[in-house]
Amino acid sequence: MTKRIALAAIAVALATNGAAAQQLPPIRPLGPVVASSKETMGPNVFVRHLKNGVLVNDVQNRRLLLFDTTLSAFTVVADTTPATANAYSSPVGGLIAYRADSSLFVDPRAQSMLVIDPAGKVGRVMAVPRSQDAMMLGNPMMGTPALDASGRLVYRGFPRFQMMRPPTPGGGFVPPEMPESTAIVRVDLTSRQVDTVGFAKIPKMKMDIQRDDNGRVTMNMVMNPLPVVDEWAVLSDGSIALVRGRDYHVDWVRPNGTRESSPKIPFEWQRLTDEDKIAFIDSVKAARERMAANAPAPAVPGGAAGGAAGGVAGSAAGSAGGAAGGAAGGGRDRMEVVIGGGPGGGPPPGGGRGGPQVSFVAPSELPDYKPPFLAGAGAVRADYDGHLWVRTIPTKGIAGGPVYDVIDTKGELVERVQVPKDRSIAGFGAGGVVYLLARDGLTTKLERAMVK
Repeated sequence: MTKRIALAAIAVALATNGAAAQQLPPIRPLGPVVASSKETMGPNVFVRHLKNGVLVNDVQNRRLLLFDTTLSAFTVVADTTPATANAYSSPVGGLIAYRADSSLFVDPRAQSMLVIDPAGKVGRVMAVPRSQDAMMLGNPMMGTPALDASGRLVYRGFPRFQMMRPPTPGGGFVPPEMPESTAIVRVDLTSRQVDTVGFAKIPKMKMDIQRDDNGRVTMNMVMNPLPVVDEWAVLSDGSIALVRGRDYHVDWVRPNGTRESSPKIPFEWQRLTDEDKIAFIDSVKAARERMAANAPAPAVPGGAAGGAAGGVAGSAAGSAGGAAGGAAGGGRDRMEVVIGGGPGGGPPPGGGRGGPQVSFVAPSELPDYKPPFLAGAGAVRADYDGHLWVRTIPTKGIAGGPVYDVIDTKGELVERVQVPKDRSIAGFGAGGVVYLLARDGLTTKLERAMVK
């Protein structure tokens, strides 16, 4: 058995070195910015390209805005005031490209989907396919739901986990067991028939739950800030791509139902020494503390990956904490659940409330090689020309903004593109249009650029 394990390890190492040795395309800059909004938005913004404008989901400010093509003028489609007939009632809302130029706006609280026409008017209201998936469809941090070639809605299903059980006499709480993967599902919006496309590896989180003599329950989450995960997207031809983080290749579900896997994508794999792992954990802790204090994040050891991982950790912790909080409170009339915030019990990242107290795994539990991409919204996106754009983790210092691997429908790396500093890709449009989020502290402006 030991000999077989050793041989397998050697094979993996050889395969990894072989992929890294392949010639990588040179990094080129993104095309020019042709329009920029004067209106500022919160840090979490998601866009839906239209023929005559762009629909913008400003999550932080709970606004759905319809901009013109120049991004200079906009109308409010939904917000929290009585001025619009369709309020943004939930703390978050999901924006999904629907048929032709129409869109779906998902309200998790109401478990409904508003059908919005190209002019920003609500035509009708649909129920979400399954009540348990309302938050997955309505939380833009959980991926980008999209229609496949048959018009079925593809999205990340709610992860199934063992609910927390109440304490037994003389014993403590048994915390919920968080899964390591979740299903990517698709649903026919007419028949409501659901099937599973595949499974994607997600960040593994451990929970520590304590209850004091007064019945107060404290939840703490232990997270890996550099998880090896999978991401997914639906391409313009309806193909479903599952991008595997362990060895960086794409598994495909084609429009005709066939399945295939592409070869490994070349990548400059970076081995993490024990010292590297310690430095990375320290950088993520520092990034989280700055976010809790609403302070701009300067450069940290570990580069952009450290800062991004801090944000991913806070976001994922908040989502999991909400589910765990519901589990803790279920069926208990007089149980008080205390979910910690940022470091020292302060606010969680972004100044919000209700985030769990987060700690991180020991440095030795980080992967031996830095993964190609982080978990979270925007890690993998599909453009209008049949390409996947993967926001890669930098393996060495490079000036400017993040670098995206551009992968074609064969699963081959065709180019690498760098966006300007303090920018990230929010979405794509027809004719080589790309939308950028230009961040300045806690505010964001939207930019319209060209791919080339």
